[in-house]
Amino acid sequence: MASGMIIAGLGLATIGFGARFVLRTMPTLGKKMADAVGSMPKLDGKSLANSKYYKGGFEPKMTKREAALILSVSPSANSQKVRAAYKKMMLVNHPDRGGSPYISAKLSEAKDILDK
Repeated sequence: MASGMIIAGLGLATIGFGARFVLRTMPTLGKKMADAVGSMPKLDGKSLANSKYYKGGFEPKMTKREAALILSVSPSANSQKVRAAYKKMMLVNHPDRGGSPYISAKLSEAKDILDK
């Protein structure tokens, strides 16, 4: 019975100290969040135009140009370069390693189009 009272008292003390910590850090946390939001880059057309990533989704039927963009090779690249780029991308995007099945299917489709 006494040990139950001690555990209950320690639990209440823990909750009290935790609430005190949260209440003391709230004003500085709000200021840090406002500073972080203010320092974020703006999403305007100019900053997106300088991005090194391809802007846009997948086309309904994959073209040779899109396949080359996906694998980051030239549309006229030889099959060795295409296979090497495919292998490199699949190591990162394979579903067994946490990648997306959709992206891996698109990578395979791109390799098939460029290998022809």
